[in-house]
Amino acid sequence: MADAPDSPDVPGAGEWNTSVAPGRVLFRENGGSWWVVSIGPVLVAAVLLMELFGGGQVHWPVLSIFLVIITGFSAIQVYAARQHVGVVLTDTTLKQGTRTIALADIKRIYPENTNPEPEKWESAPAIGELRAVPRRRTGIGVRMTSGKLAQAWARDHHRLRTELAEAHLAMQMGLPPREDT
Repeated sequence: MADAPDSPDVPGAGEWNTSVAPGRVLFRENGGSWWVVSIGPVLVAAVLLMELFGGGQVHWPVLSIFLVIITGFSAIQVYAARQHVGVVLTDTTLKQGTRTIALADIKRIYPENTNPEPEKWESAPAIGELRAVPRRRTGIGVRMTSGKLAQAWARDHHRLRTELAEAHLAMQMGLPPREDT
């Protein structure tokens, strides 16, 4: 069961939002790629070609069922990944999965840990509806204005860290968000 938006153990609780503020997108990771859905039809087409040129009977009902099942499950999986593992950073907000926090709610962004000993922020909960940093993503330690530690995350964590730090610094300096050009 998902935590309620005002749950005290959810980073950014109270500021929880599901939309991305208008403005320039600094960083985006979609979370899943739609090309994966094409694997099912390609596999079924390959089997169909083997059956057509192999001289045997073509099993239309079985091929149709496999096409629907494989394509359907992969479409559901890609849709879920895009919803829950996508990242969007704008000049004023950070969206992780389905939750959006204002950059003003971030007090500090921690540097990357280069020591063999884990830092305290590395065991903090992830920003978003997921409890932990998703697989194949790397966490970025942040302290929220509420005092809680959390982890922003992305596959390209170096670029997200750079863009997040620059946007956060601009916000602290009171610079207005840049317009799309």
